[in-house]
Amino acid sequence: MKRRKNGDDGLKQKRHPGRPRKLSDRQMESLAKLLLRGPRKLGFPTELWTLERVGQLIERRFGVTFDPSGVWHLLRRMGWSCQKPERRARERDDIAVAIWRHLEWPRIKKGAANS
Repeated sequence: MKRRKNGDDGLKQKRHPGRPRKLSDRQMESLAKLLLRGPRKLGFPTELWTLERVGQLIERRFGVTFDPSGVWHLLRRMGWSCQKPERRARERDDIAVAIWRHLEWPRIKKGAANS
């Protein structure tokens, strides 16, 4: 029936529009710029973005609420990924660690093997 009415074009699949996005492309660009500034500059106590914090930022700046899973999907669509900060002491001396590994660790390991 569709083919008779519209020819071959009548058989092509049509995209279903789905639910409209909560943030426009311009708002998403603005969000990316805000995220790059860092959490501390935007009033959060530490330099760690969490889904909850990003959701709070979106609500404050754009008046739109997202649950954490919605924030996750939004960040994925923006090309962002989940990353954990390295757990390393600020006072760490990488040169001293390398020397210890090279000189002390083999001696300790060798001593343990002889016990």
